[in-house]
Amino acid sequence: MTTSESSVPTITLNDGNTIPQLGFGVFKVDPDKTSRVVSEAFEVGYRHIDTAKIYGNEEGVGHAIKTSGIDRDELFITTKLWNADQGYDSGLEAFEKSLGRLQLDYVDLYLIHWPAPANDNYVEAWKALEKIRESGRAKSIGVSNFTVEHLTRLLGETDVVPAVNQIELHPEFQQREITAFGREHGIATEAWSPLAHGALLKDPNVQAIADAHGKSLAQVILRWHIQLGNIIFPKSNSRDRIVENFEIFDFELSDDEQASITALEKDGRVGGHPDEVN
Repeated sequence: MTTSESSVPTITLNDGNTIPQLGFGVFKVDPDKTSRVVSEAFEVGYRHIDTAKIYGNEEGVGHAIKTSGIDRDELFITTKLWNADQGYDSGLEAFEKSLGRLQLDYVDLYLIHWPAPANDNYVEAWKALEKIRESGRAKSIGVSNFTVEHLTRLLGETDVVPAVNQIELHPEFQQREITAFGREHGIATEAWSPLAHGALLKDPNVQAIADAHGKSLAQVILRWHIQLGNIIFPKSNSRDRIVENFEIFDFELSDDEQASITALEKDGRVGGHPDEVN
């Protein structure tokens, strides 16, 4: 792990590419506001942006990139293949459309958004992603919301090991079986909903840790993720919160503080189950 000029650590993926450990997510960001919000994130110092076709705001992300004046090679852009587009030819076509909306020649990371097992298309979709990576138009490829079962099938039937698995992960839902499988196979873990949609921002134990460091509860939980090695991309429409979420590299949690947050585990899933989102 190294630290860039902006203080955000980077993680080296199994394909040799690096990813900033802290990014900015645009899930549920209004398409009409996306360009402004992403531009503000760039001003704060974020260089890693996570979007998806289904969010409906790839165009706004693309506009913010185009008008930012930031060199393309300083940015890390992720987008995702939606369930209805899974398949080989349909996956290739959907990717081209995403590139067009983003106004980019390539993305840094392209993910299968959900396994959607009832459709049984994710293996063919992955073969399309392998082709896209081979072409250089996606530097890295990965998956999102894949369980051990889905990953095991993918590894058995295809050639490229996913660089990342983006899953719901926060102190109340730590997905230890999946993260252990990822470590074993060199698949980095990206945590979506790192703050459990705000559910963790009332915990008295976390509040005590936050008070001790002069930080917010959100900053303490994001710091917990960073010290675990998770890749995170909190989202907000508020500039103050965008700034706050970025200021997590000037303090460190002790082993005891880290352990007390880890002890919050209670199988508290807040999103959909990967076997049921089709």
